[in-house]
Amino acid sequence: MPTAKQRLTLAAAAIATAALALAAASQAALAQPRTDLVVGMALEPPHLDPSAGAAGAIKEVTYANLFEPLLRVDADGRLVPGLAERWSVSEDGLTYRFSLRPNAKFHDGTTADSADVKFTLDRARAAESVNAQKAYFAPIAQVETPDPQTAVVTLSRPDGLFLFHMASGDAAIVAPESAATNKQKPVGTGPFKFDRWVAGDRVVLVRNPDYDGAKPKIDRVTFRFISDPAAQVAALKAGDIDAFTLFSTYEALPEFRNDPNFTVMVGSTEGETLLSTNNARKPFDDVRVRRAMAHAIDRQTLIEGVLYGNGVAIGSHFPPHREGYVDLTGLYPYDPARAKALLAEAGYPNGFDTTLRLPPPPYARRGGELVAAMLAEVGIRAKIEPVEWAAWLEKTFKGKDYDLTMIAHTEPLDIDIYARPDYYFNYRSERFNALNDELNRTQDPAKRNALYGEEQRLLAEDAVNGFLFMLPSVTVQKANLSGMWVNRPVQANDVTGVSWK
Repeated sequence: MPTAKQRLTLAAAAIATAALALAAASQAALAQPRTDLVVGMALEPPHLDPSAGAAGAIKEVTYANLFEPLLRVDADGRLVPGLAERWSVSEDGLTYRFSLRPNAKFHDGTTADSADVKFTLDRARAAESVNAQKAYFAPIAQVETPDPQTAVVTLSRPDGLFLFHMASGDAAIVAPESAATNKQKPVGTGPFKFDRWVAGDRVVLVRNPDYDGAKPKIDRVTFRFISDPAAQVAALKAGDIDAFTLFSTYEALPEFRNDPNFTVMVGSTEGETLLSTNNARKPFDDVRVRRAMAHAIDRQTLIEGVLYGNGVAIGSHFPPHREGYVDLTGLYPYDPARAKALLAEAGYPNGFDTTLRLPPPPYARRGGELVAAMLAEVGIRAKIEPVEWAAWLEKTFKGKDYDLTMIAHTEPLDIDIYARPDYYFNYRSERFNALNDELNRTQDPAKRNALYGEEQRLLAEDAVNGFLFMLPSVTVQKANLSGMWVNRPVQANDVTGVSWK
C-alpha cells in the first residue's frame, strides 16, 4: 500500500498528465480552422427569390450560394459554368445549347434537369412575369428539352449579352415544385441550402452535403443585417461579424487599416450612382433643366463628402473599369453660373421647388443632403423625403411617382435600361433605342464597344440623369479570412470559396 507521500506524488502526476492532455486538446482545437462565417450586410432582403425582385440584397445572399443560374460570373467577372457544365452558340447567334450537370439536385432532393430550365425561362418571359429583369428573357423564342441534361434555347433575334444575362441572379434556375414558396423558403441547387431566417436580424445557410460540385470549406454562413453605421463598426470590433461587405462607414476605415486584426479591401462595383430624374415630369422634361442640374453638382466634392475619396466620378451610365467606357465627366463641369443661365433660359429664373426622395443607404442619405445643398445654390429648392426600401421600390421604382431620387444601379452592363419604355426614368429616345437594337444584333467586341460609346454620349448629351460616381466595393474583414471578393462584378456575396487561414 503506497504511503501518503507516494499518494501525493501519484496525484500530482495525474494532475500534470491531465493538464498536459487538456493543453494538447486546446492546442489541437486552436489549430483547427473555423468552419462557420458571419457576414455583415447593411440591408435585409425583402424576400429570398432572386427571380422575383429588384432588391440587390436578395442576390447578395443567394447568388452562387443557394441558387445557381446556367452560367455563373466569378470574382474576376468571367463567365464560368453554373448549372450548365458547358454550352455552345450557333454561328448565327440564335441557338444556344446548354449541357447540364448530370447529378445536380435541388435541396429538396428533386432532380435539376432541362425541364426546370424550361420552366424557369418560360416563367421569366411570361406576360405575368414579375422578374425584375424581364427584358433579359424577351429575345427567347422557344426552349426545347431534347433530353434531361440538354436545354436548347432559340432566340428571335441575336443578343450579344444573352450568356451574360443567363449568368445573372435573375436567371437562377428554380423548380416548379418550390417556385411559389422560394420567397420565404428558398430551394436551389447551390452548395449551401437554407436553414432559417430571423426577420430583422439574420439569414442562415448551411452546407449542402448532397451538392454535386466542389464542396465549400465553410459549414455554416450567417448573413447579419445591421443598418446603423455605428453598430456596424461596433459589431466588427466586438468580433460579432467576420466580414462586412459594401461597408459604407468610410470615416472608420483608417482605424481598421491601422489594426492588424483586420484587412480592408477596396474594389470596384457595377454601381453607377445617379441622381435619377423623372424625365416625363415638369420641369425635368426640359433638357435645359437637366443640364442645369448637371452643372450644379460638384462631383469631386460629393465623392469626398460621401465616400471619403473612395470613388470615381462618371459622366454617363457605364463603369470606367469596363472596355467601351468613354470619359464624359468633362461635359458638364461644375459651373453654378452656367446652371443659373440654363434655368433662366428654360423659364425658371428664380428656380423651382421639387422633392428629392432618398432610400436608406448612407451614400443616398448623406449624398442627398449634399446634392440638395448644391442644387439650392442655383435656385432649385429640393425638399428631402427619406423613405424605407419597401416604400421606395413601390412608389419610385414601380410606381414612377417621383421628381428626383438618388440610387446606385448595381446590375452589370445595364445601360439597356434606357431603352425600356416602362422604366422609372421615363426616358424616351428613338435614337437610343436604335443604337440598343444594333448593339443587341452585334457580336463583334470592337463594334459593341463603339456602340456602347455612342450610347454613353447620347445619355450624357440628354442629361437623362445626374451621373455622379461609381459606388466602391469596400469590405472590412478579419485578417485571417480569405476568399472574399475584392471587386463586385455582380451583386453577390459569394462565399463558396471562403476559408479561414
